[in-house]
Amino acid sequence: MPLAKYVFKPGINKEGTNYSNEYGWFDADKVRFRKGKPERIGGWDKFAEGSFVGTCRKMYPYKAIDGDQFIILGTHQKLYVLNGDIYYDINPIRATTTNGIVFSASVANGSTITATDNNHGAVEGDFVTIAGAVALGSGGNITAAVLNQEYQITSVADANTYTFTAKDSNGNVVSANSSDTGNGGSGVDGVYQINSGLDVYVRTTGWGVSPWGAGTWGSKADLSLTNQLRLWTIDNFGDDTIAAPRGGPIYFWDESDGLTTRATLLSAETNASDVPTNVIQVMTSDVDKHCIAFGCNPIGTTSIDPLLVRFSDRESAIDWTPTATNQAGGVQLSSGSEIIGALRTRQEILIWTDVGIVSMRFVGEPFIFSFTEVAEGPSLIGPNAAVSANNRVYFMDSGGFYAYSGSAEKIPCTVLDYVLSDLNQGQSFKVFAAVNNIANEVMWFYPSGTNTEIDKYVLYNYLENVWSIGTTDDDFTRTAWDEASILDFPIAASKNDSSNLNYVYNHEKGHGNDGSNFTAYIESSDFDLEPDGERFTFISKLIPDVQFRDQQGTSDSVTYTIKGRDYPLQDLTTLQTINVTPNSTFSNTRARSRQAAVRISNSSSDYGWRAGDLRLEIRPDGKR
Repeated sequence: MPLAKYVFKPGINKEGTNYSNEYGWFDADKVRFRKGKPERIGGWDKFAEGSFVGTCRKMYPYKAIDGDQFIILGTHQKLYVLNGDIYYDINPIRATTTNGIVFSASVANGSTITATDNNHGAVEGDFVTIAGAVALGSGGNITAAVLNQEYQITSVADANTYTFTAKDSNGNVVSANSSDTGNGGSGVDGVYQINSGLDVYVRTTGWGVSPWGAGTWGSKADLSLTNQLRLWTIDNFGDDTIAAPRGGPIYFWDESDGLTTRATLLSAETNASDVPTNVIQVMTSDVDKHCIAFGCNPIGTTSIDPLLVRFSDRESAIDWTPTATNQAGGVQLSSGSEIIGALRTRQEILIWTDVGIVSMRFVGEPFIFSFTEVAEGPSLIGPNAAVSANNRVYFMDSGGFYAYSGSAEKIPCTVLDYVLSDLNQGQSFKVFAAVNNIANEVMWFYPSGTNTEIDKYVLYNYLENVWSIGTTDDDFTRTAWDEASILDFPIAASKNDSSNLNYVYNHEKGHGNDGSNFTAYIESSDFDLEPDGERFTFISKLIPDVQFRDQQGTSDSVTYTIKGRDYPLQDLTTLQTINVTPNSTFSNTRARSRQAAVRISNSSSDYGWRAGDLRLEIRPDGKR
């Protein structure tokens, strides 16, 4: 019987029907293409053993002059600096209450402690550190040690009261007893951290509360800017850090003050002058070292001008007052209604508005920066949906994927309709782009269907122009990513909804899920077993072509599943399942069909694989 060789086209293609993509690949998860062939992606393990609280939407690693390495993380609840294995809490302080908090507890309310602090300004999810409290009663469970620590506020009843859940120093819940009848004493202090942001995009009306481009500027918003989906922008200014939550102020972390020192308002720094108080985004320019605010308040007001770009004096993060002797200034962009995001590249800073792209370049005096419209039409689907790689900028807007290198060109995409129809547009601000230079890839992570959190990704190999897709299950849920710039591997932040304890992971390291298995698969489109698809065909033998990576032994395996159907609209059925090992030569099969598809999969933590071409031994088996 003759052997038939089946060579599949590289990349996932879901632009047509399964059958119309004959001899192509139709579905995949955690599989990429390299040199035209599918292979399992690399594994991941923890970058640090410590964990952080909240959903991280931004990470920024950098090295100080002395070589010390920092990773700044912004979550919807905290701002951290990761150094070594430890996450140091540098979340800024919003307010301090001295001798002003009163507590109440009861057996009926169990572990719930009610705190009274007039005009506390807190929202649910905020953190407060209590000091100076005494036990609520002699012999009670709510001791001074229980009260005097950091707490997360669980509910806010009104402007004067809120609640939290009592715990011991190990985090175990503590319930009040009948002796806990006191108020904590008269010397209770409270240190309140900045308001937490939201973890879910809330759609209503007005700026920041609906998809970009929806509605009109100036329409009423039901939620404040500080209580929206928390998106941080982070950059270094020399050895120090500047960071801003979207719509909020700029904060400053002085590296020389130590890892246990919190970030403070940049506007509160000594000799600070006209620092923007509300910004959409902040960054440091590359060579000329200006601090730049995008979508910020003009001098003399606190209201955001969504098209205003302001910049500090050269080599100064605190001097924002334009004078004849410095290089501080500002420009209002002429087109569009709002700035969505900005990205620093080697040659320029790109600014996306809702109607196009503006190039910002340092030109020196007298204008300091030039602003040139370089593209009309393409925008950003979310503030973090653009990255720089391969001397180009890759970004996603609501209608597709683009590459920019002086002009914006739409990238042909074989999974475009699949992604756009699957994307949860109401959570599009969570979409973020990631670079994996180790594999020459750009990825976009996005929430699909009715899911409010990221659960899928689309992958583009920018050297081979091929696409792949996948899911982010419980072990692979990622909300932020940074390329392997100063690090050995790309890093990404995880999200764990059950514990709220999250980690930073190295990627492309090993083959496992932090020491455990993960499943990767790829499945072909249907293909006719004989040229015209008229006759049924009998498959009697499969000859696999698999390259194992970091082979552990002869028991390593990849599973080939042959599926079939007689007509395109029938359900696929499994005809044969074959385990292929490094020593496999061929496998005898007994399968009969008009159309077939092949699925290649495995679950392992110790080795990887790349699949080559497929050969099947076939013979005609009649028309019926």
